[in-house]
Amino acid sequence: MAATKWIIDPAHSQIEFKVKHLMISTVTGSFGVFSGEAITEGNGFEDAAVFFTAQTASIYTGNAERDNHLRSADFFDAEKYPVITFTSSSMKKTSPNMFELTGTLSMHGISKEITLHAEFLGINKDPWGNVKAAFEVQGKLNRKEFGLNWNAALEAGGVLVGEEVKIIANVQLTRQ
Repeated sequence: MAATKWIIDPAHSQIEFKVKHLMISTVTGSFGVFSGEAITEGNGFEDAAVFFTAQTASIYTGNAERDNHLRSADFFDAEKYPVITFTSSSMKKTSPNMFELTGTLSMHGISKEITLHAEFLGINKDPWGNVKAAFEVQGKLNRKEFGLNWNAALEAGGVLVGEEVKIIANVQLTRQ
């Protein structure tokens, strides 16, 4: 069977993250500039090769001061490390609509293997005849493992920014 290339449709996809603030609330952010693709055998996604990039300068949390701090050397250092990449090493089906997506995440000059959970949401054609597939991808990582160490101690104990980052990506792919 021939290889099929799928490209992320950025107009119908979102790459978000969540992190604790003050140890009591959650701040959500996203990346506005990203791209990616999956190479499959036909329309099946088992054993797909997945590649993804996000531009760190495109981070958005709804607060310009926080966004600028996240772009600074305290966090992403967007000038020195402009891109986050993910390259898969395996995509294994774990149930009819669930996959385990493992690969190398490179961020802030550090590369580590992570595993994400990808829920296959289906395939459909849009009104213009384009074949689309959709996934919701979720996972967690420790930001300090990628050199994102900045924090501030709180007077009552604890820290300002949590170490665990939740990743939530809703991705629509277009078959090429």
